[in-house]
Amino acid sequence: MSATVVVAGASMAGLRAAEQLRAAGWDGPITLIGDEPHMPYNRPPLSKGVLAGKAPFESLAFRPRASVADVRWRLGTKVVAADLDRRVVTLDDGEALAYRGLVVATGMRPRRLRCPGPVTGRHTVRTLADAQGLREALTRPGARVVIVGAGFIGCEVAATAVALGAAEVTVVDPLPLPMVGPLGDQLAKALLRRHEQRGVRFALGTGVTGFDGDDRVTGVVLADGTVLAADVVVECVGSLANTEWLDGNGLDLTDGVLTDAHLRAGGRPDVVAVGDVARFPNARYDGVPRRVEHWSIPTDTARHAARVLAAHLAGGDAGLQRFAPLPTFWSDQHDFRLQSFGAPALGKDDVRVLDGDPDGDVVAGYHTGGRLVGVVALGGPAAAAAAARYRTELLKQPALTA
Repeated sequence: MSATVVVAGASMAGLRAAEQLRAAGWDGPITLIGDEPHMPYNRPPLSKGVLAGKAPFESLAFRPRASVADVRWRLGTKVVAADLDRRVVTLDDGEALAYRGLVVATGMRPRRLRCPGPVTGRHTVRTLADAQGLREALTRPGARVVIVGAGFIGCEVAATAVALGAAEVTVVDPLPLPMVGPLGDQLAKALLRRHEQRGVRFALGTGVTGFDGDDRVTGVVLADGTVLAADVVVECVGSLANTEWLDGNGLDLTDGVLTDAHLRAGGRPDVVAVGDVARFPNARYDGVPRRVEHWSIPTDTARHAARVLAAHLAGGDAGLQRFAPLPTFWSDQHDFRLQSFGAPALGKDDVRVLDGDPDGDVVAGYHTGGRLVGVVALGGPAAAAAAARYRTELLKQPALTA
């Protein structure tokens, strides 16, 4: 099947890439390879609805478009190597697949703490199996939960654990405030107050040096010597890109797969990267290549990359402008929501309240050089609706790089 397009990775980004290849006119074979046994599913509910027991798996699975009914699925199979010069990928069962075009959609895996102590009782949240195992642990009566990492996932898991009735929920992070990286100090302080008001404890400005216990974790040892009693530990300390299978091909894999402004990897017109494994320059901002782990990015990257790849396979040029998406994320925590449009992290040194008040519903604008580059709402539906109005303003602004 030498004429096939191989999509390495069968999560949301891989599915959207296959659908967009069909929309872009590619009518040849497509082979989608994924290491999980499941068809593609929505991951954001894993740390919320699935943990809370409110979202069965059937509600997470994406419904593929009719255009990809003929796609060949290889689930429960992992791509372990690639020879980009020969246009061949190798699977974990030893099979070699030739391709005409390759879509890199292998995503991320959770980073793990390298600390002494037992492993049993330590969880991550990335897959359905992860979430199911963690839910079982969180619903045990009297659970004492320690969450390492105060980012998106850590804060969401903390909120869910409180709602499930955990006896104690403590979030540990070396930074001084939760989610301070994307939010900046002002909204991060407002977020901290909301969590503390709902029963979450924080140990901030300190890291983890080890775990107590024999067969399973009974405590978390902090850098200052404090030991937090724990029955359940959740590690939310970032992600690692699944790029090892691309080693030896001359690609920049420093942090994901470096691409050009059209999501082509290593200057190769037959290889594109999509989803949160892609490190791409965003012409809307400063053009610095970055990975973006937001829900909107798999669809945005898939649409652009598929057009580029399909045009190459047809012997032409897509004629597209440089990739310039508007990243979007939301995060449901307790009874409030964080809603963001744009790139607030680029403007966190110049944050201005646009609507409301940090003690209630608030919408903040993030600026660089006086230019609005991101908007974040914190609160209820009214705040999210207000943020959506500023989305139009962000979309109207011209790209900063040609």
